[in-house]
Amino acid sequence: MGTYVNPGNTAFTEAINSKIYIDKSELISYTNSVINTKQKNICVSRPRRFGKSMAADMLVAYYSKGCDSTKLFSGKSAEKDKSFTLHLNQHNVIRLDIQRFLETKKDLNTFIFEIEKWVILELIKLFPECTDIIPRRNRKLKSVLEQIFVQTGNGFIFIIDEWDCVFQLARDRKEKQKEYLDFLRGLFKGAEYVDLAYMTGILPIKKYGEHSAINIFDEYSMISPKNLGKYFGFTEDEVQQQCKEHGVDYEEVKKWYDGYRLGGLHIYNPKSVSDVLIWKEFQSYWIGTETYEALKIYIDMNFDGLKEAVSMMIGNGKCKINTRKFQNDMTTFKTKDDVLTLLVHLGYLTYDKNTSEAFIPNQEIIQEFMNAVDDPGWDGLIQSLNRSEDLLRCTWACNEDAVAKSVAAIHSETTSILKYNDENSLACVILMAYYSAKVYYLNPIMELPSGKGFADVVYLPKKGVDCPALVVELKWNKSAEGAIAQIKERQYANWIKGYTGNILLVAINYTKETKEHTCKIETLSNIRF
Repeated sequence: MGTYVNPGNTAFTEAINSKIYIDKSELISYTNSVINTKQKNICVSRPRRFGKSMAADMLVAYYSKGCDSTKLFSGKSAEKDKSFTLHLNQHNVIRLDIQRFLETKKDLNTFIFEIEKWVILELIKLFPECTDIIPRRNRKLKSVLEQIFVQTGNGFIFIIDEWDCVFQLARDRKEKQKEYLDFLRGLFKGAEYVDLAYMTGILPIKKYGEHSAINIFDEYSMISPKNLGKYFGFTEDEVQQQCKEHGVDYEEVKKWYDGYRLGGLHIYNPKSVSDVLIWKEFQSYWIGTETYEALKIYIDMNFDGLKEAVSMMIGNGKCKINTRKFQNDMTTFKTKDDVLTLLVHLGYLTYDKNTSEAFIPNQEIIQEFMNAVDDPGWDGLIQSLNRSEDLLRCTWACNEDAVAKSVAAIHSETTSILKYNDENSLACVILMAYYSAKVYYLNPIMELPSGKGFADVVYLPKKGVDCPALVVELKWNKSAEGAIAQIKERQYANWIKGYTGNILLVAINYTKETKEHTCKIETLSNIRF
């Protein structure tokens, strides 16, 4: 058993013995299916503490010849697959944790040399019959592996954890990043000795023109999880079962930690869920592993429309983003879309691939955004959010003047963040104004037309909450009366005709010339279509 070559199963044993363990061994069925195929190169990117390392430890325990893991996998779902016994502890495995290696060696200038040196030394011990692999000056790992393969026919499974930490530790050292990518390219591209290459990290593979040459990897990311979405993080069914077993309120867990959308699934951060199951206290567990300054750096960047987008999402809104131009690093930003795409990969936002929209996933993350915007650079936003509860109660009371005054105040307070005289800014204002609605209502249903002049917002009460549904119509340079008329004419309330509770129709107009806000509120019972 080696440290890097054919390691043991200690790490996976600890995971199984932990207070909270959910079986993700079905992943093995997929990795077995792609061994020695064109799909054998896998790169999985997920945020911190999303189960990446546990999965890597599991694969090491399963494949490595350095241990016997028969008992560890007894009763696990992987056992049911017909390929299970075929590959169980039958492969030579090279396991590298790049982050741990860098923390130990501490020198970016020599870490690739150190990786090659230590792995080669273990290979010499493991294959003493291969005299041609004795290290010479500047001997490369690739050539040693090629010689072993030629002389013995032995291939290797590579499992590399935190593959991308070089791009975090050397953010501004482009030459080191390129050197590292060249190393990986040389190691994997066209290599016959590779049976399977499995990499994990926070970021997808860096785009570097010709240095994108590790494009042989299939990527499974927060943007495009493909068929591996359920293996990282906890699924809704898994959380429900764990809540039942540990006596924790599932609905509260859902409010705090649900929200990530991967391949049509609701995915929960396993760190947060595990901690709340153990400690029975609802708070920000995942965020506690990193300070809010990391988020603040990105949302304070001076890109047009970035602060408006963040403000809208804090108000439970969604923001369309273009993820395709993101360069998969932490320094190359050209637009707000690049920043927001990074926040998706970091876990601060989630992404709906069907609608191309990003949004804040849950209460845990909202709290972190609130910390980040409690700053002079976000003048007025916190004050506006604090007005929200009063505004909501004025809306329920059909106090039109009070609603109009509150919206006007919020609009004025956020002029440094929003483009005041922009129709879409009014939608941001409304979402911030009704920030408190998240306590009583489901996420707002929004429709922002491509044309100008209005945006519609629908709030439906949560189950068991006694408050009216809200159909909000916004107008720009028109009239609140006209907005009400449009609701009637277009029968917007039919969107929720299956809803049996009370419905309030709320019309808000902003007049650009006078900067005046007006409001009309009517109940559905007063409406005749």
